[in-house]
Amino acid sequence: MGLPMSDPTAWATAMNNLGMAPMGMTGQPLLPDFDPALGMMTGIPPINPMMPGLGIVPPPIPPDMPAVKEIIHCKSCTLFPPNPHLPPPATRERPPGCKTVFVGGLPENGTEQIIMEVFEQCGEVIAIRKSKKNFCHIRFAEEFMVDKALYLSGYRIRLGSSTDKKDTGRLHVDFAQARDDLYEWECKQRMLAREERHRRRLEEERFRPPSPPPVVHYSDHECSVVAEKLKDDTKFLEAIQTLLTWIERGEVNRRTANNFYSMIQSANSHIRRLVNEKAAHEKEMEEAKEKFKLALSGILVQFEQIVAVYHSASKQKAWDHFTKAQRKNISVWCKQAEEIRNIHNDELMGIRREEEMEMSDEEIEDPSEMKETEESALVSQVEALKEENDSLRWQLDAYRNEVELLKQEQGKASRDEDTTKEQQMKLLQQALQGMQKHLLKVQDEYKKREAELEKVREDKLKIETLLENLKEQQSMADEEDKERDAVDCQGNESSTSRVCACSQEKECPVEKTLSNSPVKSEREVLLVGIISTFLHVHPFGASIEYICSYLQRLDSKICTAEVEVLMTRLQNTFRQELSGVGASLEKRWKFCGFDGLKMT
Repeated sequence: MGLPMSDPTAWATAMNNLGMAPMGMTGQPLLPDFDPALGMMTGIPPINPMMPGLGIVPPPIPPDMPAVKEIIHCKSCTLFPPNPHLPPPATRERPPGCKTVFVGGLPENGTEQIIMEVFEQCGEVIAIRKSKKNFCHIRFAEEFMVDKALYLSGYRIRLGSSTDKKDTGRLHVDFAQARDDLYEWECKQRMLAREERHRRRLEEERFRPPSPPPVVHYSDHECSVVAEKLKDDTKFLEAIQTLLTWIERGEVNRRTANNFYSMIQSANSHIRRLVNEKAAHEKEMEEAKEKFKLALSGILVQFEQIVAVYHSASKQKAWDHFTKAQRKNISVWCKQAEEIRNIHNDELMGIRREEEMEMSDEEIEDPSEMKETEESALVSQVEALKEENDSLRWQLDAYRNEVELLKQEQGKASRDEDTTKEQQMKLLQQALQGMQKHLLKVQDEYKKREAELEKVREDKLKIETLLENLKEQQSMADEEDKERDAVDCQGNESSTSRVCACSQEKECPVEKTLSNSPVKSEREVLLVGIISTFLHVHPFGASIEYICSYLQRLDSKICTAEVEVLMTRLQNTFRQELSGVGASLEKRWKFCGFDGLKMT
């Protein structure tokens, strides 16, 4: 070990500070020359694991040697180690990514500054959460700092030099399960998993075979390039693959048929080359067989000579002069050589049998068949020459047709371009004229709608003023009725008639018509005004349910029958129409007050 952690002077110092006589492991005084006044051995300073350069966690020690903890002196407190004979304090299972510890047994008068002073030597402290019940939770920056903090578990803490019970306590440090630690650990695991997936993907991409180059699309230029490649033996394989892809894509049509036929003909011309190459390879194979047979026969001759040497050595003249070990080796070598010679001999005999079988098959063939094969070969050559001649003639015709087609297409293209330009100009002009007309129509409709909206607003304002006047008149009449309660009924009637006459002369000349109209009360007048405004906003009409739903928002006591009776009485103001066909037949009310005004 690099540090004398079992130095007896340190333990004696701790026992002396606790007021206990320093004793050894057997109960005898640990140090006979210990000076209690000094508190340490002369010339030997006490070892503190909190000293600079030393980690708070001691280095690994042998299991048969107990670890001795030392007294830790801080500015505001002192930590005394536990009894080394006691078992180590129990801890819970360490949570994954644990950076938080539980510290119990704190003094009642302990503050966060004292806790920070004790535990900041273990590492960087991020947060301290202190409770009122003498415990706290401390969160460190790294995981290894938790192990250093656990070293302090079991220590007795004393604030200053006080012996008060509130200033002392026994620390219990244990792992704590915190959501922040678990979240950071899970994030770290996910990051490691992402890195692993990225690394595997890179490995797969590195070992993946490269994808073949894409086949170009058909065009006249690419067709000429492929036709040239088909004529070249070194580029034939790439060109034939492109030709096959084009044919499978459906690029063959009436215009490109001649080009594809010429390329197919070029591909057909390679058959002779391939047959010649096959014949050359067969010839090379025959030559290689002959060489192999000659070499094998030479090897067999040499094996025969070696075996003859072994047999001559095993004869009586030479055999008696060898030792037992030498004789044994010679016999083993002889057996091995004979086995190898037999294997090679069988192989050579098999080759010769195959050759004899081939020769016998050739001898069995009749001379008439030979003649027939020669004649068929000549006929096939003649037919091949005829096909070549026909194909060349067809190719010439195809080239002539292509030239004529190109000339016709150029003439048609020049004419078609002029006609198409004129047609496009006409279409554009017609489209512009149509758009201008449409814009004018939209502007007219917009102006009409604005005018209608202004009219509706004016009508609404008029109706609102009428309603206000009627309400004022009713309130005035009610007040006058209350003041003249003591007066006779005749005086009351005359006064009300005067008030009504005054109001009719000043504000509302329409009241004269109301007495003769089908509208019988002020409430019905209000309903007529609101319904006419609502239907004026809906020029295509509305059903009685729709009108009543709108009115019931203003007054929930309004019923559908009352509204329908009122509207049927006012035939010059409202008109009922039927719209739709069959099951979709619907009754709609429309506002016709302007037409009714002209009629009346």
